Amino acid sequence: MPQPRPSLTLTLLQAREAAMGFFRPSLNQHGLTEQQWRVIRILRQQGEMEIYRLAELACILKPSMTGVLVRMEAAGLVSRRKAEHDQRRVLVNLAHKGEETFASMSQCMEGNYQRIQEQFGEQKLQVLLGLLEELKQVGR
Repeated sequence: MPQPRPSLTLTLLQAREAAMGFFRPSLNQHGLTEQQWRVIRILRQQGEMEIYRLAELACILKPSMTGVLVRMEAAGLVSRRKAEHDQRRVLVNLAHKGEETFASMSQCMEGNYQRIQEQFGEQKLQVLLGLLEELKQVGR
């Protein structure tokens, strides 16, 4: 019986865990979950958007996203509003406290990226990011 090929999905999850080992202490120090940081980062980079799109970009299931946003809104990190032309659509935006949180964490997070780059290598990191971007396009 031939050896099964290495599991792409398992290897990606294990690599994610290795990478998150650099970032979790910073998130814990600031009292944020990984999901909350993803939401903050996406909204900071892309601006206000509908919940379904935010969930898609943050890789958070829509039912889970609702709970994440409720907690973030209660903490003053995000705000939600109904779209003016379609009351069924809900838009999410980064609140002032969310902007402040992003700013206060940026230097720390950049330091984490620097540590990864030092250990992994700048060129290898750029190649890896490029390959992962290509892989994201395969299923579309």
